[in-house]
Amino acid sequence: MTDDTKFPPEKNFPAGYQPAKVWQWEPGNGGQFANINRPIAGPTHDKELPVGKHPLQLYSLATPNGVKVTVMLEELLEAGHKDADYDAWLINIGEGNQFGSGFVGVNPNSKIPALMDHAPKGGGAPIRLFESGSILIYLAEKFGAFLSTDLRVRAETINWLMWQMGAGPYLGGGFGHFYAYAPIKIQYAIDRFAMEVKRQLDVLDRHLADHEYMAGAEYSIADMAIWPWYGRLVKGGAYEAGEFLEVTSYKNVIRWTDQIAARPAVNRGRIVNKTSGELSEQLHERHDASDFELRTQDKLEAQKDAKA
Repeated sequence: MTDDTKFPPEKNFPAGYQPAKVWQWEPGNGGQFANINRPIAGPTHDKELPVGKHPLQLYSLATPNGVKVTVMLEELLEAGHKDADYDAWLINIGEGNQFGSGFVGVNPNSKIPALMDHAPKGGGAPIRLFESGSILIYLAEKFGAFLSTDLRVRAETINWLMWQMGAGPYLGGGFGHFYAYAPIKIQYAIDRFAMEVKRQLDVLDRHLADHEYMAGAEYSIADMAIWPWYGRLVKGGAYEAGEFLEVTSYKNVIRWTDQIAARPAVNRGRIVNKTSGELSEQLHERHDASDFELRTQDKLEAQKDAKA
């Protein structure tokens, strides 16, 4: 029961608000994602997932969590692992594609990315993967790449991967939601999450002052997991909050961000399943290496105009 002397209702927001004894869901309660948010799991409609020609079938969108996996797959291909070739199918979360029965069958949590491996090591039935960190570890172990076999380096890599998995919700679900997406600006919420995001950036900046990459001298899945979130933030592109968070002060994070951004595989992976921004940087679906040259959205639009 709320203590009205400690938390006087007239000072709540909105004024007079008090939590009910039992929370009730009110559909469409505002915000950019109100139409797809709900307090229950499970599918909303029947829809099978498409399956392409490659053993690895990715169902995703180019959010930071989705970019982690497409960068990993492109890095594997860049390193010569031909069996890492993949199909990347677009899951439009704004339209509720993640609630189709096929997608829920791969990820019961209805979040991208999700991956099916139709040719797992040792054979047998396909393996489903969900949660981006789990996918990164699985691919690293399957192909023996970007996760050191040295005990200490491996431990450090997993440390930072798990750090990102735990910290990301504060950056995206916390700061990003209240700063950019909530239908009202709440100072307490923005201040609380801005403080936490700046603390996280300081953690990274101090660590990268003495380390080339997150796990030391070796580029790893930890870098692939952290870069799409914090790299975009310190370059001013996330939530248009660069000035607000004074991101230019994190010099070591910027150095690391630029170093990773220069990698060819990263530049390919970051545009897969991308549906916003420059048309030349949108590859809605990826089914072949040639798609980067032939099927980015600017090329498809030009082909459409030529036929008109």
